[in-house]
Amino acid sequence: MTSSKNIHLLKQHIKFLPSNPGVYQFLNDKGEIIYVGKAKNLKKRVGTYINKKNYNTAKLKLLAKQIADIRHIVVESEADALLLENTLIKKNKPKYNVLLKDDKTYPYICVSNEPFPRVYQTRKRDERDASYFGPYASVAVVKTALELIASLYPLRTCKYKLTKSNIEKGKFRVCLEYHIGKCKGPCEGRQTEHEYNENIRSIKNILRGNFHEVKIFLKEKMQKYSSEYKFEEAQEVKEKLQILEKYRSKSIIVNPLLKDLDVFSYLEDKKYAYVNYLKVINGAIVQSKTTQIKKVLDETDKEILALMIADTLKSHSSNRGELILPFHPGINLKNKKITVPKIGDRKKLLLLSERNARHYKLEKGKRQSAEIFTNKRREQLETMSKELNIKEPPLHIECFDISSTMGKNPVAACVVFRNGVPSRKEYRHYSIKTVNSADDYASMKEVVIRRYKKLLKDGNTLPQLVVIDGGKGQLGSAVEALRENNLDEKISVIAIAKKLEEIYVPGDSLPLYLNKQSLTLRIIQHIRNEAHRFSLRLHRKKRSADQTESQLLNVKGIGGKTIEKLYKDFKSFEKIKNASHDQISISIGKRKADLISSFLSDKKEI
Repeated sequence: MTSSKNIHLLKQHIKFLPSNPGVYQFLNDKGEIIYVGKAKNLKKRVGTYINKKNYNTAKLKLLAKQIADIRHIVVESEADALLLENTLIKKNKPKYNVLLKDDKTYPYICVSNEPFPRVYQTRKRDERDASYFGPYASVAVVKTALELIASLYPLRTCKYKLTKSNIEKGKFRVCLEYHIGKCKGPCEGRQTEHEYNENIRSIKNILRGNFHEVKIFLKEKMQKYSSEYKFEEAQEVKEKLQILEKYRSKSIIVNPLLKDLDVFSYLEDKKYAYVNYLKVINGAIVQSKTTQIKKVLDETDKEILALMIADTLKSHSSNRGELILPFHPGINLKNKKITVPKIGDRKKLLLLSERNARHYKLEKGKRQSAEIFTNKRREQLETMSKELNIKEPPLHIECFDISSTMGKNPVAACVVFRNGVPSRKEYRHYSIKTVNSADDYASMKEVVIRRYKKLLKDGNTLPQLVVIDGGKGQLGSAVEALRENNLDEKISVIAIAKKLEEIYVPGDSLPLYLNKQSLTLRIIQHIRNEAHRFSLRLHRKKRSADQTESQLLNVKGIGGKTIEKLYKDFKSFEKIKNASHDQISISIGKRKADLISSFLSDKKEI
């Protein structure tokens, strides 16, 4: 499990992560990448690592303990995240990832470079012998695409050397593929090379995403099947059309046609400039980094970009021959080709870089606002500690409130504030178990004992300050409860009385009166009001349930044992109300079920 300090830092980091698809990298305190993962939603996925309930293996616990920092790269889709994750694992070989071998990485579709070319799936690439399309994030998509191509264009699957002379000599015979209509028999000269190559040209267009004509053909075919009431065949063609649509969003995360590149994008505001750098090796993105540069003397965008290019290329020892830039920086670099793309895959890369720079800029702004807010809150809490004579600023405050009506339905609430703001996930309701009479003091003691006994057992952090909604009596009960858990010297406790908003502290019979405009008093009042609101919510539910039960007692012929049986079988009044007459009859018999159903129907009419 991560340390409490690490957990706090990671929670702060996760708070500003985007909800986009992407890849996250966990770093240890040495700056080493120890894990790479993909996510459809970065914020949600990374958030699971700070939840102790998810630590179901020793390996995961060990990983979580070492996380010191998080980096992320935003991409277009979940499929792109999968491809990028694969690349980064291969490059960085993180300690806690399954390592991937180079020859078993992405699936491609290969069009061989030979007479009557073959089209097939492969994971190995040798561009001297073939044309490659991909990579694809799913083998299933590749197989379906190949089935689609085969259904549109009959192709050979054999590995014969179909040279003109071999065909003329009659060295080969057609196989079963020809007889079932999946091949037109080029091995016996039954299909010309020109016709075959026209089909190959169309197939390459499909794989590049240029499939307008094919779409028209498939739509006409689907409509024909529908008009002939061949709905199953029409559905099959529709599914093929949907597969074709998937090729429209060709991945630029791994694109063999791009080779080695350095990509820079640029954003700015009045005070800062933001430059994102993407490192592309063999067509795969292997690194992303965004830098914030403070403007000093109204530097131009060209000056800042040129400075960042020079610094980045030097620090990364780049010998890549092409730079993709949003505009020309006004300098010429030796052995570097500068491209300012308008369309195509290079433009897509530039847009991806800009997206990452934009997310960084937004996150940085949110962080700065949060830091200002946190620092302001910390100053307020430091003032609070001085005014209340507490040893340290109360970054973690808990407040207790007891609610009842004339001693009936007593309930308690505990609310938690961290850094001066509510932590609602940590709020807790309590039903009083050991106190039968209208005794707020005993009820307060019971709840405080239960609360801190549980925190100590679970090894959770303790608050610096406990606030009690009440006067000297409730405060004394809370102090006794803390003493029973040996916490009276570790946790400061105060009480706030409603009537005059006076503050009581242990060992002092006279109250502390804070200025009505005091920020400390306003914070205490806010916490007290929140505890009171939360406590009343449970109290109203219990009171409503009791009132309903007492109404059932007024039904002639229905006694306490019958109501007890109903609640035992249905658990709540709401479930009794929604139960059918037959279900109620099974529980208490038909005659009494008639009485209950009649009563409930009258209530509904009202």
